[in-house]
Parts: sequence; C-alpha cells; structure tokens
Amino acid sequence: MSKALEWIRLHHQYLATTTHDRENLPLVIERGEGVWLYDVDGRRYLDFSSSIAVNSLGYPSHPEVVKTAIEQIQLIAHAAGTDFYNPYQVRLAIKLTEETPGTFPKKVFLANSGTEANEAALKIARTSTRRPLFISFLGGFHGRTFGSLALTASKSVQKKRQFPWMPGVFYVPYPNPYRNPWHIDGYEQPGELTNRVIEFIEEYIFDKIAPPDEFAGIFFEPIQGEGGYVVPPKNFFEELSKLAKKHGILLIDDEVQMGLGRTGRMWAIEYFNIVPDILTTAKALSGGLIPIGAAVYRAELDFEKPGMHSNTFGGNALAAVVALKVIDIVKSLLPHVLELEKLFRDELIELKDRFERVGDVRGLGLAWGVEFVRDRRSKEPDIELRDRILRGSLSKGLVLLGCGKSVIRLIPPLVISEEEAKQGLNIFKQVVKESIT
Repeated sequence: MSKALEWIRLHHQYLATTTHDRENLPLVIERGEGVWLYDVDGRRYLDFSSSIAVNSLGYPSHPEVVKTAIEQIQLIAHAAGTDFYNPYQVRLAIKLTEETPGTFPKKVFLANSGTEANEAALKIARTSTRRPLFISFLGGFHGRTFGSLALTASKSVQKKRQFPWMPGVFYVPYPNPYRNPWHIDGYEQPGELTNRVIEFIEEYIFDKIAPPDEFAGIFFEPIQGEGGYVVPPKNFFEELSKLAKKHGILLIDDEVQMGLGRTGRMWAIEYFNIVPDILTTAKALSGGLIPIGAAVYRAELDFEKPGMHSNTFGGNALAAVVALKVIDIVKSLLPHVLELEKLFRDELIELKDRFERVGDVRGLGLAWGVEFVRDRRSKEPDIELRDRILRGSLSKGLVLLGCGKSVIRLIPPLVISEEEAKQGLNIFKQVVKESIT
C-alpha cells in the first residue's frame, strides 16, 4: 500500500467527514514549493487550485511573507486586541481601509475566517439599520456557521439536518448568463437578464414577502465561487446598487474567494463600478500561513457599544503583520495576473469551440470556470464527465477543483509563470480531449 492510501485511510478513520472522498481526489500533500505540490510518495503536482484560493502566493508562501512571519513570531504572535491594544492590528486596519473601494471613513473587524467575517457583517448590518431581514443569491456561498449558513444557497447538502438556521434570509436567482430560471442568454441579452433579477426582488420579495424597509442588507459575491465561477452581466451591480440605495439597504460584498488580486484587480467588485457598504475578505489575506478574515465597513455603521461583537484570536499580531506584506505583494502582481488572463481565455475558449460538451467558459484574471454538459441544447450538467476530468488531471500531475454542479475551476497561484500556466493548460486540454472522445 502506498503511503498516500494509508494516510487517506487514517484520515477517514479519525477526521470528521467534510468534503471529498478517497475516490475523488486522493491527494495527500506533504509539502509545497512555488506553484508545485508534493505528496507523501514523492510525486509532484502543478497546482491549479491554490488550496481553494488560499495560497495565492504559492507554497509555503511568498519568501517575503515567510521572512516577515519569522521576524514577527520572534517578537509576539498573539497580543490580545480586544482587552488591550497593539500596533499590528491598527496598521492592518488602516491598510485595509485604504485599499478597499470607497473614500468614506471606514472601520475594520478582524476575524479568523471568511465565515466569521460574514457573521460580523450580519451583525453590523442589523445593528446599524435596526432591520431584521436580508437578501442573498441562489448559488452563493458565504460560510457554514449558522448566520452565514443562512446566507449560503450553493448546495442543499450544506444545510442538511441543520434547520433552523438564522431566520430572515430570502433568496433571489443570481444573474447567471449561461444558466438561469428564465432561460435567457445573458451573453446576448445582459440587460434583459439584469432586469429580470431586479424585477424579481421588487415584485416577489418586496411586494409579496416583506416591505423593503425591513431589509438590512443584500449579500453577494461579485463572481460566485462555490456556485460555479459565475460572472454576472456588467451592469447588474449598478442596477442592484440603485435599488438598494432607493430603499436604504446595505450592499455587502463577499470577496472571500475573489478578492486580493484573483481577478486581476485587488477586489472583484472593481469591475462593476459600485462601492459596497461592507466588504468581507479572508482566504488569501495571509498568503496561506495563518487563518485571518476581515469585514471592512462604513465607519458610521459601527457597533454602538463595546461587547456587542468581539472574538479572541482574530487578526492576531502575527496574522496582521503577514497580511500587510501579502497586500503589498498582491498589488505588485496585478499586471502579471492580467497578462495571463488572455492566455487562459484563449486556451479555454478554444476548448469550448472544439467540444460540444464544454458548455460554457467564464472568468477574469486567474479565476476561470469551465462547465461541462451532456449537450449544448439541453445544458444538462455532466457531473460524471467533470469528475472524470478532475481525476484524470490529477493522475497526470495537475491539481484542480470542482464547483457548481459540473464546473471545474482553474485558479493557480498568482505567482505562476507563463510557462507553468501553459504546462497546466496543456494537461487540462489533453485530459478533456481524452475524457470526451
């Protein structure tokens, strides 16, 4: 028995059942180097997953981030920022207020993860507006704790046997140009698709469920991640912003997966010409070294009294210093990400043009989704084909992840070279061809 299979056996024996099983992605990672992963049997893999968008600067992280972490840990790793004060949290908070959209005064809540950042955003919105209800989008993923779980509507299994989750969230179809309830081709008719979603909110939520002055906020991902790497029509968020402002509803932008340079801009919402009232981030914020999350919000929305919300370990000194360095490195990589965008677009569109069962290709920067279907006419998701391509790619040394129902996401570390990107794309194209023909 290989070392990998034995570790997988022990994993299933001792760790909680969470995501993949041994037949799906039997990869046991021992170490990483740049954009490469090595398993316990010494096999090398090119990583197109970034460990679910966390290791955006490669492995074990960017050398400058590692150096920063070592220097900081020799000073102090955790300096309680709730009962006491420390300069590291303040510096990170200032940096986040400067780097997020909007010129208005802002404040920051530092957390340990994306779901915790979204829990904070829920409380900030409810407290400041004194309203109880929220809108979230079908296909959206915002976490698995009980507040964020209520916002999540990506896969029903995520809520299995968990009711009642937080009440007061109502779901709206996301403007998916390829697959939506109205069967509109959103690439050909983006305005019509946007209008249908806005109409749904006005006619079916505000008119028939609860009046708009009962809603505190609208949660959204600028590009849906877990839901299938869905890029909405260009004008959608401008129209959503108009609706929200009309009724005094906060816009809450979940950038946990798409933020920090993944799309070629620091924040994905920058492509859509609006400024959210609250922005949440996590995953890549520490370069994969330590858990961290943050909610950045208009200062006027802040909690009225101390103690209304807090935590112990969030944004500790080590995480804060590391995040500061990560932000600077990511900013320097944005031109590189945009250069590689064209390579990914051209190579993946060629796949779509060549194979009928490649239903859709969409993405920005280094965030790409390829959706597999049984045929173009029905658009029936082909989950079996998607999973076969995931396993086939892994067997040839390329690490990929699924999302949505039958989508593969291609999200390599932002530091990947053009040559490494071509190498990974060639493997992917070869496996797609072998799996379809």
